[in-house]
Amino acid sequence: MTSLDEITKKIQSGAIDSVIVAFPDLQGRPVGKRMTGAFFLDVVVANGMEACDYLFGVDIDMTPLPGYTFANWELGYGDMNCAVDLGTLMELPWEPGTAMVLCDLTDAHGKIIDVAPRQILKTQIERAAERGLIINCATELEFYLFKESYDEANAKGWQHLTPLTNTIEDYQILQTSREEFILRRIRNEMLVAGLPVESSKGEAGRGQHEVNLMYSEPLLMADRHLVFKNGIKTIAAQEGHAATFMAKWTMDDSGSSCHIHTSLWDATTNTPLMDDPSSASGLSTIGQQFLAGQMASAKELAWCFAPYVNSYRRYVPDSWAPTAIAWGQDNRTCGYRIVGHGAGRRVEMRVPGADVNPYIALAAAIASGLYGIDHQLELPAPYNGNAYLTSDVDRLPTTLVEALGHLENSAIAKEAFGDDVHHHWVNTARQEWAKANLHVTDWELARNFERI
Repeated sequence: MTSLDEITKKIQSGAIDSVIVAFPDLQGRPVGKRMTGAFFLDVVVANGMEACDYLFGVDIDMTPLPGYTFANWELGYGDMNCAVDLGTLMELPWEPGTAMVLCDLTDAHGKIIDVAPRQILKTQIERAAERGLIINCATELEFYLFKESYDEANAKGWQHLTPLTNTIEDYQILQTSREEFILRRIRNEMLVAGLPVESSKGEAGRGQHEVNLMYSEPLLMADRHLVFKNGIKTIAAQEGHAATFMAKWTMDDSGSSCHIHTSLWDATTNTPLMDDPSSASGLSTIGQQFLAGQMASAKELAWCFAPYVNSYRRYVPDSWAPTAIAWGQDNRTCGYRIVGHGAGRRVEMRVPGADVNPYIALAAAIASGLYGIDHQLELPAPYNGNAYLTSDVDRLPTTLVEALGHLENSAIAKEAFGDDVHHHWVNTARQEWAKANLHVTDWELARNFERI
């Protein structure tokens, strides 16, 4: 990240003229305002900015939704105060002359807004700290690139789109060379912005890619994820192409995931806590409990990792996306995969799709693991073999309405997040399902119009 002194000098020299002041919304998108550099320094650094609280009560279309107690028409949709977190300042190379900073939110009375995604994650980090734990984590984002621009895709009704390559390019160098003009910009410009990119690779779909960032503590990881995802879309658009992070843009290709890696560290000694080569699982007792908690919470917190109707299209057998609530040693057919050695020993949760809100998904991954530790849950035996085929393990929810039912009745969610956040999430899921039921799909028309 960039210091305020550096940004100040660049604003004064004219190298930076605009500052994006933003925060994540419920969908995991940055929302906020663009400030002139002078106004940012003179006013916003000390006083923050205001933004309407309806931003936590709308769907992805920005339509205000009923059922929220936090923000609604009856309360008048008032303002929130957005205090800048100067530790998040960064320059955005893909937006010349522009810096960005993220905010923490309070209401008109100075009360922290508990339902804000960044605060939800902060609360779980604090809960881990109370138990003497540091969480290290990473989010692996996958996405598709298309020959069409966003405007061209819109004109086509988002159908019959052409991936930027026409063959599966998993680990392939030749095919990915054809998209390197975009991927090279992503890697290099993210590095300039202070986002530590490891690598990029082709994935298991036509035009599909994965670009990975180095692991970090959860809030920093989520903040980087937010900027990273938005930056990829911006760079693709600047090159005349579209990128999508839908969990499943077509049933003909692999879905796009956001595998979440988590590990436990001692907060006092900063030493890793997951590895125990002498145990049958290769995990320490606390590591086993942490994983057991994630598995025990898989149904109740499924919405946190699959928040849309489309999210559940990804859970298809033999598709690289999991269906089984099972864990295995380096077994990609399971929802939870143990990878790494020594200090790098960690849980890879393969459940989330690329459409997740990173703050909510990481908060749920931490909270579920802490639930396992608090209740000293016992880890079941690992699954060896193809977990897609077995009838011996439980399965992830297959629809949004099924996940909503589990979330609505979740004692785990209420215990970890509190009644206000739980209510907010349940209403968000309920309104998404209600909105989906207002539409007739092309598949229904093609299948039923004449023949039913």
